Amino acid sequence: QVQLVESGGGLVQAGGSLRLSCAASGSTASINVMGWYRQAPGNQRELVATITSGSITNYADSVKGRFTISRDNAKNTVYLQMNSLKPEDTAVYYCKIVVSIGVRQYGYWGQGTQVTVSS
Repeated sequence: QVQLVESGGGLVQAGGSLRLSCAASGSTASINVMGWYRQAPGNQRELVATITSGSITNYADSVKGRFTISRDNAKNTVYLQMNSLKPEDTAVYYCKIVVSIGVRQYGYWGQGTQVTVSS
């Protein structure tokens, strides 16, 4: 089993910054992809950014140039630095990790952290 603990959400004015963290514990021996997703009220959960074990990153077009994903493998932690925040970035942000156990892969979700951007 894997447990994920997220932190760093909050209320910020448009143009401001926040940094989200997600720390994994438990069966973390082989974490592959780590990522962030978000879900706004009435919307489906959408991908924000992902980072592979080789540090290859992928971003949603809506956050490119503003958000930066990074990971600390020694701490089993993934970060999301969010700059130039916009009201449309308001959502619950979830981290997700994919762990390889043998030949199978398992996905785990964090509990979510609220990010609110005021105009």
